[in-house]
Amino acid sequence: MVVDRISELNRVNARKTDAFDIFNIRAYVGANPYLSMAAIVFDFTLTKNQNALPVEQYAKIVSDRYPDFREKTFTSHADLFAQTVAKVSALEMDLHLQHWSVTAYPQFDRIAVETLHARTSRELIFSVWDWFEAMTQGQDFAIANHIEVLQAQFRRSVYGGPTVYALLKSARELGIPTFYLWDEGLMQYGYGRKQVRGIATTFERDSHLDSDFTTRKDDCKAFLQTLGFPVPKGRIVSSFNEALNAVDRIGYPVAVKPVVGHKGIGVTANIQSDEDLEAAFDRAVEAVEPEQSIRIIIEQSIEGDDFRLLCVDGKFIAATKREPASVVGDGMSTIEELINRANRSPERSDTPTSPMGKIHVDDAMHRYLAEQNLSIETVLERDRTIFLRKVANLSAGGLSIDATPNIHPDNIVLAQDVAQHFRLTCLGIDIMTRDLSRSWKEGNFAIIEINAAPGIFMHLKPAIGNRVDVTSHILKTFFHSSAEARIPIITFNRVTLSDLQTAIAYILRHYPHWTIGAACQDGILINHSEKPLHPDYNTNIQNLLRNPKLDLLIAEYPESILDRSGMFYEKSNLVVLNDPTEIEMMLAKNIFEDAKVVIKQGSKVSTQYQGLIEQYALSESFDQVYLEAIAAMIL
Repeated sequence: MVVDRISELNRVNARKTDAFDIFNIRAYVGANPYLSMAAIVFDFTLTKNQNALPVEQYAKIVSDRYPDFREKTFTSHADLFAQTVAKVSALEMDLHLQHWSVTAYPQFDRIAVETLHARTSRELIFSVWDWFEAMTQGQDFAIANHIEVLQAQFRRSVYGGPTVYALLKSARELGIPTFYLWDEGLMQYGYGRKQVRGIATTFERDSHLDSDFTTRKDDCKAFLQTLGFPVPKGRIVSSFNEALNAVDRIGYPVAVKPVVGHKGIGVTANIQSDEDLEAAFDRAVEAVEPEQSIRIIIEQSIEGDDFRLLCVDGKFIAATKREPASVVGDGMSTIEELINRANRSPERSDTPTSPMGKIHVDDAMHRYLAEQNLSIETVLERDRTIFLRKVANLSAGGLSIDATPNIHPDNIVLAQDVAQHFRLTCLGIDIMTRDLSRSWKEGNFAIIEINAAPGIFMHLKPAIGNRVDVTSHILKTFFHSSAEARIPIITFNRVTLSDLQTAIAYILRHYPHWTIGAACQDGILINHSEKPLHPDYNTNIQNLLRNPKLDLLIAEYPESILDRSGMFYEKSNLVVLNDPTEIEMMLAKNIFEDAKVVIKQGSKVSTQYQGLIEQYALSESFDQVYLEAIAAMIL
C-alpha cells in the first residue's frame, strides 16, 4: 500500500496557532481504497502547536447547528471532523452526499468523504477546518456564511442546476450510471450502446426541429390553433405603433412578450392602457437577443391563474399553479421590510433545492406597485395580501403549488394531445384558466405557450402541496430498469495488450457483430484496432463508455490507478484477479450480485459466484480459466 511508505508528515497547511493539520488532499473519480464511490480524501492530524479541546466540546458546538449530532458518539477528533465534513457536504440543499470513512495510521488519520464537485468539496474542507480552529480559540465562526458561499460555488458547477442535479440524484437512486462529458457539456446516462445523452430535460433523442419550433411562439401558436386547441388571439409586431394597431383589433387587456424567450423574461400580462403598453413593449424589446430582429407578440390577456402542465414521453405527469410573489401586511411593516423578512425564510434560501427563490426588487415590481397606488415604503394593513408582480415568475420569488390532483380529465387529454405532436421527451404547456378542475371546453381556458426542455423542480419541490417524482418518469422513458442502462463489464487487475487481443478474439467468435472496447495501461483497443492512448487512464475508460456502439468493456485496474485516481465505472459482471494486492481486492467487492470473481493466488484458483466459493489447484494456464469464465458470462 502506497500510504505505508510515508514515514514523516509533510505539513504545508497548518499555521503555528492551529490545533489540527490537513494535507494530501486529492479527489477520486469513483470507487477507491477508501470509499466505493467518488470521494475527496485527505489526511488529518493533531499538531503540537496548540492543544485541542476534548472531542465533546467540539461536538457540542457543531450540534448547535446540526441537532442530530447530539445523538451521535464520536471516537476521535478525526471521526468528528469526518462526520462534520460529510454533514456540511449536503450544503443544506439535500445533496445526496452522505458517505465517509476514517482510516487510522500511526501518525495521522485518512478521511474520505463522498463528493460530487471536487472543487466545492475542497473549499468545504478548509471551511470546516477554520470552524474547528475557531472553536479551539473560543471564537465565533459564521459557518452559515461559508455555507452560503459554497452553495453559490456548487450552483456554478455543472451539477448545480436544479434540473441537472435532480436527474443525477434520481439516476443514482435508480441505479443508472451517470457521468458528465466535459468537452461536450452533456450528461451521459448509461454506458456504451445503452447510453442517452442530454442536458437538463433535453435529450439526444429529441427532435431538434421540434425543439426549435417551440421557440417560435407565433408559428407554434398558429399551429396549435390549426389543430383546434384554445389559444389567445394575437399579432406579431416590430414597433410600438404596430402594437397600438394590434390592440385596436384585439382590445385591452393584452399580454406582451418577445417571440423568442424563456423564463418569463420580458413578459408583461394584463396591460390595460397605452402607457402601460409602451413600457411593456420596451421591456419585451430589451429581452430580445442583440442578433435577433425585433418581433414582439401582442395577444389577448386571459383572466385566470397561471398553470404549467408537464408531459413526459407524451403522457401527462404533473400540473403546477404558479402565483406571483406576494406579501401579507402586519399593520406595522413597510412592503420593503416584509420582502426582506420573507427573503430570510429558509424556504427562500435561493438554492437549487429550495422551494422558493428570493423576491427580487426591480423596476417591474416598482411599476406594478405604482399601478396599485403602492410603493415599497407603504405600510400594509394587517392581513392584507398584495401581489408584487403581474407575472408568476418563480425565479423572481413566485410561488409554486401542486395542482396535479385537481386537474380535469379533459385537460389531461388536451395536454397529451398537444404533446403527441412533438417528438420531445419533456414538454411544458403553459395555460391560463380560472379553475383547472373545470374542462377547457367550458371556455376561459387558453394555451399561452409550450416549452421544450421545461424546468421540473417546481414539480419536485413545490412551495405548497405534494411532490411529483417527474425525474423517475423521465429516466424510465429510456431505462425501465438499471440493467437496461448497462453493458457487460469485465475487470482485470493485471492484463496485457496481448491478453486483451486474445479475449476479444474469443468473444467475437461467438458475437461477431459486437463492438468491444478494451483498456490496459499499455493500450486501448476497439475490437482488434488499437486506438490513441490518453495520458489520463480514466479518460480512456470514459471515452470507451462514451462510444454509442460499445457492446462490452474489458478494463485493467491495477493498484497504481486505484490508489491514484480511483475506478471510473460502477460494478463489474466478471472480475479476474491475478495475485491481487490488498487494494486490488476491492475490485471483488465492486460487483453485481450475479457477478463472478476469479482469483489466482500463486498456484491456486478460487471462484466466487452467487455466494459459493470453489477452490482448486491451477492445472492449466490462467488465461484458459478466465476465458471459460468469460464464456459462461456471455453465452
